Amino acid sequence: MCGIMGYVGPRPASPIILQGLRRLEYRGYDSAGVAVANQGAIEVRKAAGKLDRLTALLEETSPEGQLGIGHTRWATHGAPTDFNAHPHSDPSESFAIVHNGIIENYFELREELLRSGASFSSETDTEVLVHLIAAEYDGDLAEAVRRAVARASGAYALVAMTAHEPDTLVAVRMISPMVIGFGDGETFVASGIPALLDHTRRVIVMEDGEMVTITPQGIRMEKLDGTPIEREQTEIDWDVEQAEKGGYPHFMLKEIFEQPRVVADSLLGRLSGTDVTLEDVGWDTGFEESLEKIWITACGTAFHAGLAGKEVFEGLLRIPTEAVYAHELRYRDPIVAPNSMTLAISQSGETADTLAGARLLQERGSRLVAITNVVGSALTHYSDDVVYTRAGLEISVASTKAYTAMLIAQYLLALKLGRSRGLLDDGAAREVATALEALPEQVESLLKREEGIDEMSRFLAGQLADKDDIYFIGRGLDYAVATEGSLKLKEISYLHSEAMPAGELKHGTLALVTEGTPVIVVNTQQHVYDKTVSALQEVKARGASVIAVAYDDDTEIEHYTDHVLRIPRTMDLLSPVLSIVPLQLLAYHVADARGLEIDQPRNLAKSVTVE
Repeated sequence: MCGIMGYVGPRPASPIILQGLRRLEYRGYDSAGVAVANQGAIEVRKAAGKLDRLTALLEETSPEGQLGIGHTRWATHGAPTDFNAHPHSDPSESFAIVHNGIIENYFELREELLRSGASFSSETDTEVLVHLIAAEYDGDLAEAVRRAVARASGAYALVAMTAHEPDTLVAVRMISPMVIGFGDGETFVASGIPALLDHTRRVIVMEDGEMVTITPQGIRMEKLDGTPIEREQTEIDWDVEQAEKGGYPHFMLKEIFEQPRVVADSLLGRLSGTDVTLEDVGWDTGFEESLEKIWITACGTAFHAGLAGKEVFEGLLRIPTEAVYAHELRYRDPIVAPNSMTLAISQSGETADTLAGARLLQERGSRLVAITNVVGSALTHYSDDVVYTRAGLEISVASTKAYTAMLIAQYLLALKLGRSRGLLDDGAAREVATALEALPEQVESLLKREEGIDEMSRFLAGQLADKDDIYFIGRGLDYAVATEGSLKLKEISYLHSEAMPAGELKHGTLALVTEGTPVIVVNTQQHVYDKTVSALQEVKARGASVIAVAYDDDTEIEHYTDHVLRIPRTMDLLSPVLSIVPLQLLAYHVADARGLEIDQPRNLAKSVTVE
């Protein structure tokens, strides 16, 4: 997945496609390519790396056709290599396709195609689609695409072409974005509006389950079942920078609002009923049954996700789990049990301390499992197994959607191990799986609810923006979320913020709580609910201004707080995915109220690749 650009018109296609792909560079990618219809054939140029490599190839021999497609790839299946780059072709090189998203049943389709004699040149799920389109083709590209996608399940946006119809592109949207742009006698298709703005501001945004056939004569829109569609064009008045941010003022806010999709993508194709399939995890049942200890190592936001993971693994699996900062671990002399597993969590997969700490445990006999967002990163090369988080590129230095994806990865691992070790019966496993599947819609409803969690966070931010000290408290999983909420606030607002277990207040910090001191409490864990309320009463008695994050149906919390940020009810085990969202928004709005540079806070880097 990442960026798509296509063109049909009177001008040479390659330069236009390349220009569009450059407008999509902000989304992140690890390879790029184009396919152009040229004199009855399809010519493909593609390469791993940045667009400069593709540009060099096109400068050597540029296809001269006036119809084509291009792609910048963020790897999800297969490493970032030349042969895994898009576009993908069938063996006859008569069909080509670019694709964003994930085909859930690609393995089954690939096995079926192999049995029928097909040969593959990549490790991607996308190549399966172009084989299916070629097999279904009988003179009508649109019908071939329709029949091919009917066999595929998942989330995708794709554009297909064939040498047999060199004036036609066919685009399909199923969850992943796709936009059609209209110029003077030419038509564009792209995965994002920024790719189109150098050429047109007249667009139609495709909706799920729609297909568009594009020719020099215009477009034909229809549902995948063939029902015709008529839609008015929209005039876009964004500039390029606004378009890259999706109309949001900052990437951080955009990325907060992308979390429903990230949660859905992280679950896609991995959770079927109560069965968990993790494509790059290769251990056997013997390892699962003998597992005696879990280590979690990471830094910063990833470590806070690991703190939540520790609670989940110990609670569900009853396996001793230790979460330790990687920069501390690398200088310790840890005692590593023979049947242990290390989860090394790093958004980039390049964090120097995490790499060193993880390698130390691996060298002492622990099986190393990477949880990372970047295919082909250093951490993936060292690891025995990998769980990719599917968060996509995160531009803001302050991590939001990557944190949420790290949580989902750990929940999936815990459910998988719980089932294989016999610790979760059918009923318990079904409860967890059902609650996981509900999370994307719950996060979306939280962000879009009428009472306005964003507006409430903005209102509260005005009261916090000039405070000197802010304290976050919680117990268990709520404490894990409090640590991340506190980090978000200090990262971008430059206010002193501190998180601690709620029970720790009376062991010193309570001396700092005076009239008007802000205390933010996360209180979703029912087994320690009353204990957390006791801590609230202590700070209220000393004049604290208390903001709580609590469930929608919690009516008791209002008696002990000044404001409540409400979240949908879920299993307490899964509450961090929801309870972190209002804290992310609160941090964002505090920094915005203070007039600060939110996406690039001072002194900080996105990936810490030095000690």
